[in-house]
Amino acid sequence: MAREIIIGVSGGIAAYKTAALVSDLVQGGLGVTVVMTRAAGKFIGPATFRALTGRRVLTRAFDSHDYPLGPHIELARQAELLCIAPATANLMAQAAHGMADDLLSTLLLSFTGPVVMAPAMNSEMWEKPAVQRNLSQLREDGVHLVGPAEGWLSCRQKGVGRMAEPTEIKETILGLLKSE
Repeated sequence: MAREIIIGVSGGIAAYKTAALVSDLVQGGLGVTVVMTRAAGKFIGPATFRALTGRRVLTRAFDSHDYPLGPHIELARQAELLCIAPATANLMAQAAHGMADDLLSTLLLSFTGPVVMAPAMNSEMWEKPAVQRNLSQLREDGVHLVGPAEGWLSCRQKGVGRMAEPTEIKETILGLLKSE
């Protein structure tokens, strides 16, 4: 039986790189369920992840038909690891402060296994004291952060804020699963 993980996709242009990550993980034999925020759908469609995983992509917090206890509870109990890529400043702020207003942020609160986040944002956002405070809190809470890297950003400048490459995120995921 395949090991089960969840890939959360929040709303950033780097979501296109998450498709390569998901494809790689599925080809490696992992069972992958994708959960997308509403904003993520502005950058990449659920059909992409459905094709790559062979599974329905979840976007709504209330899906009583397939998940009578709620997907945030049932998915949290079924998966061994939760990875969010890209992790936007907004998503990280929600996680750092225990706020939940959609399926992905609610799932984060109910998930008890290892959590990996791959931050991605504009370098000016990355450098804000509030973002750095949230990162400190996430590290203290045991979240495994991968990146961000320095490079060309969608705002047409170079700086820190580029999401880590899918291979680096995959290595972190596999390393954590190995130690479980």
